[in-house]
Amino acid sequence: MTAIRVGRVALVAAVLAAAAACATVPVTGRRQVILLSEGEERQMGLSSYKEVLKKSRLSSDAVATEQVRRVGRRIAEATGRADYQWEFSLIEDKQANAFCLPGGKVAVYTGILPLTRDDAGLAAVLGHEVAHAIARHGGERVSQGLLVQVPLAVAQVALAGNDPAMTRQVTALLGAGATVGILLPWSRTQESEADHLGLIYMAKAGYDPHAARDLWVRMAEASKGSARPPEFLSTHPAEATRIKQIEAWLPEALQYYQPR
Repeated sequence: MTAIRVGRVALVAAVLAAAAACATVPVTGRRQVILLSEGEERQMGLSSYKEVLKKSRLSSDAVATEQVRRVGRRIAEATGRADYQWEFSLIEDKQANAFCLPGGKVAVYTGILPLTRDDAGLAAVLGHEVAHAIARHGGERVSQGLLVQVPLAVAQVALAGNDPAMTRQVTALLGAGATVGILLPWSRTQESEADHLGLIYMAKAGYDPHAARDLWVRMAEASKGSARPPEFLSTHPAEATRIKQIEAWLPEALQYYQPR
């Protein structure tokens, strides 16, 4: 029976691998495996965006809201994806954060505005977030999770006839190893890639890409004293790593920069 179940799980893995679509990230040229169609990603993004807006309060600050929309439109234009239904919202919330969902649904939280300071700082944030959508990081992350689950399921089936406590221990260790050794590095790769693409997009939109480095210097200052895991246990690169990477990418970004 165990052999039959192992065979079934292996068959599922083979089907997933066969169905996997290869894509290429703009600018970086990195190859990626995505199991979802772009249409499926966009539908998921739209549903999630509607849910977030239902539970949130939009900012009543007309000036700040217009700033987010104005800068957002320029960044969106710079991506060349006119087929996306871009939408930019400003949400009243103290957290210093923003996001862009597949299909171009973008939200900025008011808590990040003191750190962005001006249009160029905001462009650095929006460039990064928009890059996640352009690079299809959402669909890639879902696909990565599915692909990691398959060997874990195979291991569980193979160990099914053994002591239950040992089975739980082994699968827990395998899961932890997959998280630290595979999923977290993938996540940090995507975050760095979004920084890279974001620099290009903000430069193409007419914003000085040096503002991205300045933003992360301010972010590092703001996070001093707060507890955060070591970089290898984090979904994001450390601030110092991001600043160093951005400095290395600046000469490339500046080739696209034409002040407006």
